[in-house]
Amino acid sequence: MVFLGAYNNTNAQLTDLLRLEYSFIPKNKSEDHYTRLRGLINYPIKLSEDGYLIVGGEYNRILLNLEDDYPFETALLDKIHVIDLSLGYTFKWNDKWRAGFKFNPRIASTLTKSLVSEDYFMNGGVYFIHDRTKDTDLKRPFRLILGLTYNATTGIPFPLPFVSYFREINHNWSVNLGVPKSNLKYAINQQNNIQAFVGLDGYLAHIQQPLLIDGEEVENISLSIIVGGVGYEYLFTKHLVGYLYTGYTFRLNNVLRNNKRDEIYKLDDVNAFYLRTGIKFKL
Repeated sequence: MVFLGAYNNTNAQLTDLLRLEYSFIPKNKSEDHYTRLRGLINYPIKLSEDGYLIVGGEYNRILLNLEDDYPFETALLDKIHVIDLSLGYTFKWNDKWRAGFKFNPRIASTLTKSLVSEDYFMNGGVYFIHDRTKDTDLKRPFRLILGLTYNATTGIPFPLPFVSYFREINHNWSVNLGVPKSNLKYAINQQNNIQAFVGLDGYLAHIQQPLLIDGEEVENISLSIIVGGVGYEYLFTKHLVGYLYTGYTFRLNNVLRNNKRDEIYKLDDVNAFYLRTGIKFKL
C-alpha cells in the first residue's frame, strides 16, 4: 500500500495548492485490497515582499478491505483517518537561499469513538531552499532543499535530515535525487511528461478500540513501503496537472502493534502492484 503518513514528499507540500488523489494496491493471492482517498489544500498569504504565511490542510481516508480470515474483528480496521492541519512560513533568507518552517498537528486514528490523546501527533520541519530553476544564465538550472524534519509517527525521538536535489540535464531530461522520492523525468513536449521513480511511503495510526490477538493487546497499525515504477503527467495548463503512477513495491510491511509499537501481528509483507492517480494545482 502507498499511503501518506510517516513520509511526505516535502517538495510537493511546498508547491501544491490543491491535490485530489486515489491510490490502490491489491494484496497478492488474496481478496484483500487497499485504497486511499486524499485531498490537500494550501493557501499562501503574502505578509511582505518576500515572506509568505501558508495555511493548509490534508485529509487521507484509508480503506482496509480485509476479506481474508483473521483472528480478530476486521470491522474495527475498515477505515483509518489521517487529518493534518499545517501552518508554515517562508521568507527570503539572503540572495541565494529561502528559508521556511512548517508545523503539522495530526489526527491519525480509526475514529470509531471520541478522540483521545493517543489519536494526536505533532510533526514539523525546517527547510532551506536554493532555487535557480528560473535562472536563464545557467546551462543546467537546479534546486536544492536541505532540512530537518520531526515526525511523531516514526517512533524516532529526534529530527531527521531531509535532502532533495533537482537539476535539468537538458531541454527534455531532468533528475530529482533525495528522500523520500527520486525520479528521472523526460519531457515529451510542453504537455506530456514521463518518469521513472523510486520512493518511500507509509503511515502509523491509533486503533481506538484495541484488538486482542493471542493475549496481546493491539493499539496501533503501521505501514512502510519502498516502491518503484513509472509515471505519466499531463499538463492541462502550466499549473494544472493530471498524473498516473504505476509500479511495484520492493518492500511492504503492514503491521499491527501494541502501545509500545512492538510488532504483534503482520497483516501483509508480500510485494504487490501499485497504482496512484490524481490531479493537482501547483505553483
